[in-house]
Amino acid sequence: MRRKAYDSLLAWKNGSAGKTALLVQGARRVGKSYIVEEFAKKEYRSYILIDFNKAGEQIKDLFNNDLNDMRSFFLKLSALYGASLHERESLIIFDEVQLFPRARSAVKYLVADGRYDYIETGSLISIRENVKDILIPSEEDRLDMYPFDFEEFLWALGDETIMPLIRDSFEKKRPLGQALHRKTMNLFRQYITVGGMPQAVEAFVRTNDLSEVDRAKRRILNLYRDDIRKHAKGYEMKVEAIYDEIPSQLKNQNRHFKISSLEKGARFGEYRDAMFWLSDAMIVNNCYNSTEPNVGLNMNRDRTLLKCYMSDTGLLVSHAFDENRIMGEEIYKKLLIDKLEVNMGMVTENAVAQMLTAAGHRLYFYSSPSRNQAQDRMEIDFLISKSRVGNRHNISPIEVKSGKNYTLSSLRKFVAKYGEQLHTPYVLHSADLKIEDGITFLPLYMACLL
Repeated sequence: MRRKAYDSLLAWKNGSAGKTALLVQGARRVGKSYIVEEFAKKEYRSYILIDFNKAGEQIKDLFNNDLNDMRSFFLKLSALYGASLHERESLIIFDEVQLFPRARSAVKYLVADGRYDYIETGSLISIRENVKDILIPSEEDRLDMYPFDFEEFLWALGDETIMPLIRDSFEKKRPLGQALHRKTMNLFRQYITVGGMPQAVEAFVRTNDLSEVDRAKRRILNLYRDDIRKHAKGYEMKVEAIYDEIPSQLKNQNRHFKISSLEKGARFGEYRDAMFWLSDAMIVNNCYNSTEPNVGLNMNRDRTLLKCYMSDTGLLVSHAFDENRIMGEEIYKKLLIDKLEVNMGMVTENAVAQMLTAAGHRLYFYSSPSRNQAQDRMEIDFLISKSRVGNRHNISPIEVKSGKNYTLSSLRKFVAKYGEQLHTPYVLHSADLKIEDGITFLPLYMACLL
């Protein structure tokens, strides 16, 4: 399946010219190994893929004993894999490199040797046990890989015509038009229902059977649970408690994650490491309260007040409806026709968080629960930084609305208070593009363009 990461891999190859390795990191099952191997097949004369999930002691011994003699190292590696290596025309892939950190540490010396290119892939890369006692190479560029965004989902369906029209509509700030908008919203509902995990998308394209899609997603959810129990050593119970609680927390009106719901009297400090573990594993996208809508959103971050979104909305859907370990066709049908009103808010907001993350944004929101001044009480779903700072600051507030009837009291108060500091305020909703009272209303599927 076509992925945008391929273009990033190509840009690295052409720009690096062998001076750096590339670390491709992402959650389990986002398609890292697949796209890297496809890249190797098309862009190099030959390649060797070392899968450290399967690599035997002979392979590991090369990294422990032979790095002082590069010629011997490569001769043995070539022999063990039965593949010829060609100087500056071959790629060596370290797949699941977190399982053998010594290989990652060796990248410094391999890059300095200069004969071949190197790509590392892995999940749980920054987890403590996977970086303990190793030298992290400075000769390492990084590429974060996420589930399919909406455009990649359309490519998987065989549609390469709609997104250019959407992009043109966004750039010119003109409505897409009733017929095309209705069609695109139907496709977008498919996207948030199926999600962007390659196995789920493949099952959908191949079978058009949502039960099969659900089974694919549940296998991934169970894999994540197994990873938590295996790798979150010392606080696995707390990590699993947070993981299980995510759908319930997102059902709350403001989506704030309340640690006190996990156990009576619990404090954020007691669960901080567990929360960050899920983020490091790229299973969740954490969104932090920024107390001041200024250029440095991170400098004004309140680390104790956050929203915890699933990294993939399709996984959230299956995770939320797991009473019988299988999601019924009826629930899927309601999602697809926008009739599951009680839960659409959390699903829609999670999808926006997913798309903003994939577009390169760090996630922030704004919350001011003032008890004294009504004009200061407001909640903004997301704040994003635009890349260019003009006469005004570069912060855009975003409100996400899943239903047709909604108010914008918080957004209007926010603009009234901080208007001179802001870039464009946005509302993401189910209707077509329009501009009213200085606010740009975008259809939900345009979130990936912000």
